[in-house]
Amino acid sequence: MIGLLQRVSHASVVVDGATVGAIEAGLMVLVCAEKGDTEREADALLTRLLGYRVFSDEAGKMNRSVTDTGGALLLVPQFTLAADTRSGTRPSFSPAASPEDGRRLFDYFVRQACTRHGKVETGQFGADMKVALTNDGPVTIWLRVDPVDVKR
Repeated sequence: MIGLLQRVSHASVVVDGATVGAIEAGLMVLVCAEKGDTEREADALLTRLLGYRVFSDEAGKMNRSVTDTGGALLLVPQFTLAADTRSGTRPSFSPAASPEDGRRLFDYFVRQACTRHGKVETGQFGADMKVALTNDGPVTIWLRVDPVDVKR
């Protein structure tokens, strides 16, 4: 699974003119399931992102996680993160999970995040979303958990 973390001071998702998710300080995370991903990869990615130190401590160093700061999460499904761009001028999305598996794993990821973190908002799977954010830093980090990276 892939998570593109962006440290934000504000982020929101609008679908059909209505705001479906919005946060203040925290992480806006684009989430993508790839073929072969399971709940194990989702759990591993969530553990990594909740503990990933991208917020500044008193000395100005990135030593604090979203859990440490009590920041919010805005989780947005984004299958295009799985794009294969190695050749040509049009991306291939064949590495992405099927829509059914992608939705199932995104929904699972959100449920687990709500259980483990609490301050969670989301985008809408399969919708044409308008995402707005103020990237703080800017800080943008790409995390990926491969099935082989997860201890069975």
